[in-house]
Amino acid sequence: MPANQTSVVQPQKIYLADYTPPTYLVEHVDLTFRLAPKNTRVLARIRFVPNPAATSRDFFLHGELLTLINASIDGTPVTPTLVEGGLSCDVPDAPFTWESEVEIAPIENTALDGLYMSDGMYCTQCEAEGFRRITYYPDRPDVMAPFTVRIESDLPVLLSNGNPADRGADFAVWHDPWPKPSYLFALVAGNLVAKRGSFDTMSGKHVDLAVWTRPADAAKADFAVGALQRAMKWDEDVYGREYDLDVFNIVAVSDFNSGAMENKGLNIFNTAAVLASPDTATDLDYERVEGVIAHEYFHNWTGNRITCRDWFQLSLKEGLTVFRDQQFTGDLHGHATKRIRDVIKLRARQFREDNGPLAHNVRPESFVEISNFYTGTIYEKGAEVIRMLRTLVGPEAYAKALDLYFARHDGQAATIEDWLQVFVDATGRDLTQFKRWYSQAGTPRVAVTEDYTDGTLTLTLRQTTPPTPGQTDKQPLVIPVAVGLLNPNGDEVVPTTVLELTGAEQTFTFSGLASRPVASVLRGFSAPVILQREQSAEELAFLMAHDTDSFVRWDSGRALACQVLVSMVRDHAAPLPAYLDAIAATLADETLDPALRAFVLDLPSEESTAQTLFDLGATPEPDAIHDAHEALKNHLAEHMVTLLPQVYAACQINEAYTPDAAQAGKRALANAVLNLISRNDGGATAEMQFTASNNMTLSLGALHSLLDVGQGRAELAAFAQRWADDRLVIDKWFSLQVSLAAPRRLLAVLTDLTGLESFDWKNPNRFRAVFGAITSNPAGFHQADGSVYRLMADWLIRLDSANPWTASRLSAAFDGWRRYDKARQGLMRAQIERIAKTPAISREMAEMVGRMLG
Repeated sequence: MPANQTSVVQPQKIYLADYTPPTYLVEHVDLTFRLAPKNTRVLARIRFVPNPAATSRDFFLHGELLTLINASIDGTPVTPTLVEGGLSCDVPDAPFTWESEVEIAPIENTALDGLYMSDGMYCTQCEAEGFRRITYYPDRPDVMAPFTVRIESDLPVLLSNGNPADRGADFAVWHDPWPKPSYLFALVAGNLVAKRGSFDTMSGKHVDLAVWTRPADAAKADFAVGALQRAMKWDEDVYGREYDLDVFNIVAVSDFNSGAMENKGLNIFNTAAVLASPDTATDLDYERVEGVIAHEYFHNWTGNRITCRDWFQLSLKEGLTVFRDQQFTGDLHGHATKRIRDVIKLRARQFREDNGPLAHNVRPESFVEISNFYTGTIYEKGAEVIRMLRTLVGPEAYAKALDLYFARHDGQAATIEDWLQVFVDATGRDLTQFKRWYSQAGTPRVAVTEDYTDGTLTLTLRQTTPPTPGQTDKQPLVIPVAVGLLNPNGDEVVPTTVLELTGAEQTFTFSGLASRPVASVLRGFSAPVILQREQSAEELAFLMAHDTDSFVRWDSGRALACQVLVSMVRDHAAPLPAYLDAIAATLADETLDPALRAFVLDLPSEESTAQTLFDLGATPEPDAIHDAHEALKNHLAEHMVTLLPQVYAACQINEAYTPDAAQAGKRALANAVLNLISRNDGGATAEMQFTASNNMTLSLGALHSLLDVGQGRAELAAFAQRWADDRLVIDKWFSLQVSLAAPRRLLAVLTDLTGLESFDWKNPNRFRAVFGAITSNPAGFHQADGSVYRLMADWLIRLDSANPWTASRLSAAFDGWRRYDKARQGLMRAQIERIAKTPAISREMAEMVGRMLG
């Protein structure tokens, strides 16, 4: 390493309590990029001013893997002191201009953090701390400044943040007038084509829109343009937020660690989150594309115009923006199914996190590597906290508080305290106790007991939160519990009422009832809690049939399925007839949304069953759980052998494909039913669907059903041949084989797939398609001999050397190691320790495995 090149910072824990204001603020940034694969030159001219709020005058600029060519202050050359993670220098105690020139090698940047290359295209990813790999800078979110960027290259498309300011044969200049932190900087240069559109804002401002792709992907960008227009209109209508630049650009990039990035005016997207066509994208892909585009656009106000003071406040922008994109999708496509899908994701991702060694606060107290905290807790639980806040204060007060938030903090780097204070000021409500949702980790349990006497129902609610790493004592939270009451005929006698549980135990009464009602509890999933309630199969079946709340209707079926599966695993019992009958009755009810019926057919995951058994004090046995799930599916198929083909026939669509909710619901139900039909006909119907399908939703659904019953080899080969040149579709091909492999064949499948030339392990999407899918096959992952553990660890170690960001996230597959039998615990722990002891392990991976080991 050259003497003037800075290294990567070694692990060092950072604490929220140690926050200090930046020593110097930035008035303006001028950057010039002279692009070259191995020796890009970055020239920076930065105007610094002393910060009156600072506690010192030490000058430090972050920098990693940079070769410093020269530096000057107010035109006078200086020789900074290069230290780990950056440089320091003597500077005036007055405004001054810093200039530097550094050299970087984008083509060698396999971490995809900073400026890197993807198939000949230059692109950036700077959140959270990638900008320090581009030039020396105070790379922290509370330093905000306008940027002017000049890009010099002979590539045809040269993009950066803000508005275009100048263009020549081999250069482009962009100016972003809105102050932004460095993590929102973006640059793209390459051979790209644009799918264009426009939008006129509510004040009459004309905005040019463009979605940039490689030429071969141009036909898949139309939907993204429309999704962006819908998001812009919705944000004006619902939040009163107007876009503030002349252009809005989106770029699709093949090599990208996350889904997308909200850089001001230039959003950079993983191709998987922006490209869509009927023959290559499923209905869920379309919904995801629309939701991610909305999410990143909504960040323009909740993340860009108002950003985070420090990374501990990450959920301030991410939780709020997730909630906003959930509202958007619900408004466009239906809140009932959207809510169920969001809860499935929350329970699978965030509840697991909260129940293991990786549990942390919505606002963490400390971290080693911030990239490890882009988690379900920050995003999904953060969104649930905001949803609860809106429930407690009401929609009108929520809107009033948001208007105050935008007015008060526009152009600022804010905190969770700032966010809560606008609600206090707008509503007069004391949020001291509610704030614990941000500082207390873990998923609360709410136990419900009831008593009915002389026309009065008494509900007793008790809340507890299990200990989490570093937090053994838990305090009561404010938990909104939405409740409704149904009479024995299924009529609603008490509409949805929100009970505020604030103590460890509280009672609530409902009087004047003519008969004992059935309580519908946690309607709409009003709080991110685990409900503990003794309910008979008959009561759950009643709620499945009669509840007016779609979430409780679905969740009652899920709870009943969970009871059945636990009984099958522990007692080798046959499925309850009441469950089979309830599923059949729901499936046959044509008054219900097809998407809801599809959800009801979907069993809890094997991972969910394992967690339930563990919570009940049993040691999960992955093979027994898998066998129970397979047996229950077979029982359902046999029980509904006549009904299934009838429902399948009713779901066929003759119109041209559209990804709207009506068609998508029918296709979801058709595929769910097909999966059970295949257990009766050996895959014959699925073969016909695969052959006749004209869209990816039905093609993939048919292939899924065939593989699920041990068929589909020919179809799998045909699928691969047809889509060999489409990366995103082949990602699906990889993932499907891993998630549906027979457990005892998973190691062989993984070995075969990773041996293929098409397994580009340095591409995050392809690596995730294989090793991210392993958690969908828990019986395969938890082989008694530990063979898949070893293979997973081998590949994580290999990837960590090239791309720590992706490797550290996928290491979470091991986070439930304490839940299993002693033999499996030992095998998993051995692999976690092997990863931890790997020479030159990244700081990202070191933190993750360290937390798992405790």
